[in-house]
Amino acid sequence: MASELHWKTAITEVKPNKIRLRGQAIDELMGRITFSQAIYLALKGEMPSAEVGQLIDAIFVSSIDHGASPPSVLAARTVASTGAELNASVAAGVLAISRYHGGAIEEGMRLFLDIARRAQEKNISTKEAASEILEEMKARGQRASGFGHRLHTQDPRTTRLFNLADELGLAGLHVQIAREVEELLAQQIGKHLPINVDGAIAALLCDLGFPPELGNAFFIIARVPGLVAHVHEEKTRMKPMRKIHPEDFEYDGPGKEV
Repeated sequence: MASELHWKTAITEVKPNKIRLRGQAIDELMGRITFSQAIYLALKGEMPSAEVGQLIDAIFVSSIDHGASPPSVLAARTVASTGAELNASVAAGVLAISRYHGGAIEEGMRLFLDIARRAQEKNISTKEAASEILEEMKARGQRASGFGHRLHTQDPRTTRLFNLADELGLAGLHVQIAREVEELLAQQIGKHLPINVDGAIAALLCDLGFPPELGNAFFIIARVPGLVAHVHEEKTRMKPMRKIHPEDFEYDGPGKEV
């Protein structure tokens, strides 16, 4: 009879000289699949195609870093400046990722899924469903996550992700919905709010069958290497306990534009 403390997991099985991720031997996966494919396998429990793996790769690359001003980077650098260890500094950055910073992926996914669901339930087009939902959101004073950007008037990452998804045959219903929402928002508010990278990722993750609860995970996974780079630079280049201005900085790395 099993102990009342006995529990089960379907993710990884570890036995002497054997490690299996979702039933796949880790040593046989090494050198055969990419890190992004392994992440997909861990999260969804199935092996992705090479095309899906390529798209997931692009998603992670698109959000690896976005300069020194995002809250997660400022938090990580601030903690690093105190002399904290790498893990604590990176953790501080990750903890700054939430509803208003990184959370747009999950909220965008929920919006696109709601539109698709209403279109199916009412037997109307996705554009009609999107129009209804956007009007309801406007009445509540609620904005659509994943649209508009404080810096980019046309997010280059969105363009590349959608083009790649088209090339790979992976752009589906939710990418269509995202484009319809972009068009409807321009009509509704009289201003173009481009699909930003979070909105693009949200649409693609919906098309790939991920639940919205995992949306934030993709932002976190993508940003960790960037946070590590910022923490290391802070520790090796800057003075401890400095005052970190959120905007008064400049890039001086390779390829700096004059």
